[in-house]
Amino acid sequence: MPQFIAFDLGAESGRAILATLRKNRLTLQEKHRFANPTGRVNGHLHWNILAQWEELKKGLSLAAANQKQIHGIGVDTWGVDFGLLDKSGNLLGNPFHYRDSRNDGVMERALKKVSRQKIYQTTGLQFLPFNTLFQLLATQRDQPEILDVADKLLFMPDLFNFFFTGIPANEYSIASTSQMLDVKKRQWAGGMLNKVSLPRQLMQKIIPSGTVLGDLQKSVASECNVAKIPVIAPACHDTASAVVAVPAEDENFCYISSGTWSLMGVELKKPILTDDALTLNYTNEGGANNTIRFLKNIMGLWLVQECRRQFLADGHNFTYAQLTQMAARSAPLRSLVDPNDVAFLAPGNMPERIQSFCRRTRQPVPSTPGELVRCALESLAIAYRDTMLGLEKILGRKISAIHIVGGGSQNELLNQFTAAACNRPVIGGPIEATAIGNALAQAVAIGAIASWSDARKIVRQSFPVKYFHPRHADRWRTASIPKAR
Repeated sequence: MPQFIAFDLGAESGRAILATLRKNRLTLQEKHRFANPTGRVNGHLHWNILAQWEELKKGLSLAAANQKQIHGIGVDTWGVDFGLLDKSGNLLGNPFHYRDSRNDGVMERALKKVSRQKIYQTTGLQFLPFNTLFQLLATQRDQPEILDVADKLLFMPDLFNFFFTGIPANEYSIASTSQMLDVKKRQWAGGMLNKVSLPRQLMQKIIPSGTVLGDLQKSVASECNVAKIPVIAPACHDTASAVVAVPAEDENFCYISSGTWSLMGVELKKPILTDDALTLNYTNEGGANNTIRFLKNIMGLWLVQECRRQFLADGHNFTYAQLTQMAARSAPLRSLVDPNDVAFLAPGNMPERIQSFCRRTRQPVPSTPGELVRCALESLAIAYRDTMLGLEKILGRKISAIHIVGGGSQNELLNQFTAAACNRPVIGGPIEATAIGNALAQAVAIGAIASWSDARKIVRQSFPVKYFHPRHADRWRTASIPKAR
């Protein structure tokens, strides 16, 4: 009865999950949940890495307590962010948060040195202002002295793996989010890094998803009162882990990993680097079993999360369920925004930003919490439809169904909007897809599961899903997101 600890860190919170595999079924127990702490210092937004590390150790102690044997520990997180270490393995400052303003304008300067086409043909990655390539260029501009003494670059899950084991490595799926990886060779794009004068020697050996790194360091095991446990790099990017847990039976589907971000795409064996893929800004990221996740990043439920945060600041402590109920009672398709507009990227007063977008595009301005949340959810559904149509154009085939996994799959109103907007059946669940995929990748790594396809079969046997069929699709056919002036 193999047991694994899956650490899943998202933008809002982190969890330690105890996963048990028994008779081809997987069960999960949440042993520890914590807010994912950030802090603002000298006007910049950072992750509080020491607080995160203390929470991981606490989660390890709680999850392993009273268990006969833990067969593996795996960490997955969001992409692009990183820490720098010196030659002694000391961390050189708190990692920057991808939403920090230091990234503003860096991409445009980089494109003067290397063309958009060249970067895309090399990395296959969607152009986003916070990709690691541009964050590292911001470090080079603002803190060159740190790069002078830096010896290693580790992405967030790599960093925690290093804290656990003392072994530095860059796992494939998380490295692929950086826009510094050669998508065809699956090695660091040294030539491109040289053109933008970034130090190639910072990058570590790339290891496949599902690699057994090594055992816990004795000091960590002693502090957490646990035995020797292997640390396994699953698919360390949280979306890559979530895709492992998509309960699909054939290949003609697309997925949405739904949470703070929505990542919508398909699973492929090779990258797509066509002009259409570049123009429509699709990304080729690494997945488990050496696959390519051909997808697009969409701002996701961040809009609703930030609305709720503002409502709370204004004295209204609405739950997400209450906000969804209010949205369901509001008028349909009255106002729409572009979820990926840069105006929505940074933390701040989201209701005011949504209202400003609607004023600029001469739409009715939502005023109540229900109207604001409905606007956000309907806008996401339209963004999903447009992304699906782009996928179909590039792939040259029709997508038969949409699997929505992750925490956002609990929002049944959004699931129903998505089915109607896309005019496709939607399968919602499993909710804990990221932790499930993390645990299953560990199980594949130690041979407790024979193959990645067997892992998906276990998902289908272990977790319920819910079906949503298109309703009132005609209302959505002509709905479109207006362009901001």
